[in-house]
Amino acid sequence: QVQLVESGGGLVQPGGSLRLSCAASGSILRVSNMGWYRQAPGKQRELVAVIANDGTTHYAESMKGRFTISRDNAKNTVYLQMNALKPDDTAVYYCNANIRPDDSFYFRPYWGQGTQVTVSS
Repeated sequence: QVQLVESGGGLVQPGGSLRLSCAASGSILRVSNMGWYRQAPGKQRELVAVIANDGTTHYAESMKGRFTISRDNAKNTVYLQMNALKPDDTAVYYCNANIRPDDSFYFRPYWGQGTQVTVSS
C-alpha cells in the first residue's frame, strides 16, 4: 500500500510564507515526477509545480518567483516553499506523485489527502 502524507498548511497573513511537505511511503519501488496542485473553492484543481527525479522543475506562471519546489529522493519527499503569499493563494494543496509500487510493472499517480492553506489578515 502506497500513501502520500502532506503537512505544513495553515493560516498565514498576506506576504507571509509557508512550507509544505509530502512524504510518500509504503511498498514503493520507484518514484518519478512529484508535484503540487491546488483547488480553491468553486474552482478546478490546477497545477502549482512539478519536479522530476533529476531535479528538473516546472511552475505555473502565476507561481514563478514566489514558490519553490524541491525534493529529497532518499526520503521520497517533496517540498513546496511558498513566499509572498496572497489571498488568491488560498486553497487546498494536494501532493501528487507517479509511483511504481513493488508489486507492479507500471507507474501510476497517487494523491495526498490535501492540506488547507489560508492567506488572510
